[in-house]
Amino acid sequence: MVAQTAAGQPLWRCSGTLISARIFVTAGHCTESPAGHIEIWFAADVETNHNRLNPDGTPNPNWNGYPITGDVGGTPYTHPNFDPNRFFIRDLGIVLLDKAVKRSTYGRLPQRDQLDALSPGASTTFTAVGYGLQMSFPDAASWKDQALRIRMVAYPKLNQINGGIVGDFSLLLSNNANTGGTCFGDSGGPNFVGTSNVIGGVTSFGLNGNCAGTGGVYRLDRSWNLDWIYATFGRYL
Repeated sequence: MVAQTAAGQPLWRCSGTLISARIFVTAGHCTESPAGHIEIWFAADVETNHNRLNPDGTPNPNWNGYPITGDVGGTPYTHPNFDPNRFFIRDLGIVLLDKAVKRSTYGRLPQRDQLDALSPGASTTFTAVGYGLQMSFPDAASWKDQALRIRMVAYPKLNQINGGIVGDFSLLLSNNANTGGTCFGDSGGPNFVGTSNVIGGVTSFGLNGNCAGTGGVYRLDRSWNLDWIYATFGRYL
């Protein structure tokens, strides 16, 4: 997804998940002001044909509209208790799509406090999905090579829950070469519980600029998230 101003100026890119034909779940820092409109692409590969012009300057007839016009647009909503200065506390955003997107399967919201039953360890894994950087490097050349707009999947393990820096609102998942992980641009993307389609949380934050060590995931299973979603968007679920 690409967040845009109300006038259509692209701002930033994030990831997310359809949980119904009209509701797209992402992170609050992806939908916050000045975002006034969202455009979403669903192809696994948005990198190919994302340039409007060919290398010779002629129009690309296969341009996929990135970052201006996606497969569907929508209106962003951010959790009412979201604080940009402490975004990780209520880092939840919703996009209400302008039209229905029909799929045979959608992501599912968790049950209330479902993740409390999980314990940190190598056997507790998630499936993380996003369109972000594959790796982060300090130099521009490496950034270019690793910033492909292609959907990637990783299988991080649970490192921390209910305590430490994550409190009762987030998780810390592994982020390394063995398990994979998340990076810039993956924000808002789903972290499915195990190999299910239950979204345990959305990718929220990193602890360093190298996308290494651990990644922070904002939990969806808390009452203050589920209550807001069902009360505000229940008719679309």
